[in-house]
Amino acid sequence: MEPPSTDSRAGHSEADCEPSSFEERLPFFPPSGWENDSEESDNGPEIIVEDRGWRASVPSVERLVRRACAASVAWVARHSDDEGQLWPETIVLSSDRVVKRLNARHRGRNKPTNVLTFDPLPGCPGGEIILALGVVQREAHAARKSVADHLAHLIAHGVLHLGGHDHHQAGEARRMEMEEARVLAMMGIPNPWKPRS
Repeated sequence: MEPPSTDSRAGHSEADCEPSSFEERLPFFPPSGWENDSEESDNGPEIIVEDRGWRASVPSVERLVRRACAASVAWVARHSDDEGQLWPETIVLSSDRVVKRLNARHRGRNKPTNVLTFDPLPGCPGGEIILALGVVQREAHAARKSVADHLAHLIAHGVLHLGGHDHHQAGEARRMEMEEARVLAMMGIPNPWKPRS
């Protein structure tokens, strides 16, 4: 499987690796009583659903985004020396059209991509993660996995970028894939890099 089409760091910016054996002992994260389904939360990013198709594709999409973001931030914080704020300020569930326009403007690529991650401006907390519904749906279908699982993977990918991870070199890409798999294991989601039989 190819890595996500995340040409990911924008603006201010096939590995078959299995998680290590310790992951079998990882608790699911967040715990079942972690958060109610409310759209507003003092913890975590503002979630903006620009394309209503997200709600049709992923039941309780805001809750899934919060869980994926919280698990990713917890993982990065646990494995980083940086004490800085890791939460994205905003996660936008948008459309291919919007992401294509942003990708062209900030990265010079006139096509939609699955996720764009914008580093925070100097002096501002967090960053921004923007996802394209059509691309995410097509990739999930091609990989024979649910849109929800793929969305959780891409949220983890974006948060890892905001936490300083990258995938421009082969070694970096492999490490980032392993980190993504570990975050998803905390949520009980299968390793996206392991081919399905």
